[in-house]
Amino acid sequence: MTKTKDPIERTGFAPRFWEDKPLRQFTTAEWEALCDGCGKCCLNKLEDEDTGEVELTNVACRLFDDGTCRCSNYPIRHQFVPECIVLRPDNIDSHAYWMPRTCAYRLLWEGKPLYDWHPLISGDPQTVHDAGVSMQNRTVPEFEIDEDDWEDHIIEEPI
Repeated sequence: MTKTKDPIERTGFAPRFWEDKPLRQFTTAEWEALCDGCGKCCLNKLEDEDTGEVELTNVACRLFDDGTCRCSNYPIRHQFVPECIVLRPDNIDSHAYWMPRTCAYRLLWEGKPLYDWHPLISGDPQTVHDAGVSMQNRTVPEFEIDEDDWEDHIIEEPI
């Protein structure tokens, strides 16, 4: 009988690498593995100019795939969406504030643990959807909503 591997062992990464390693030392593969696939970072947000408060809308980027919660053209997304932010260890300090509260990048930046439903812990990318924290099948494409009407689409973050 074959022993089932721990979810982290199946990824090829060091066990729980995110707990002991500073964000700035993550490899590209480790950094990308932090994405839980919730899709919230691909939603358009509204920032109050006076308070800096960020509101989440259900208006998704034109490249967002509502079914998979992934970018439909991730490797070349900047050709279509030049304003898409590439979150990296060297720029997280200036971008973490607008990331979703459940986002692994933000959680680690804040010194908090990952949720049990995170695929790095559960070993299953479906757990983020099963936990009800993803935007799977909950968005409208930005090309269908006039930007002046985005305020009508402000939502509470699923957590």
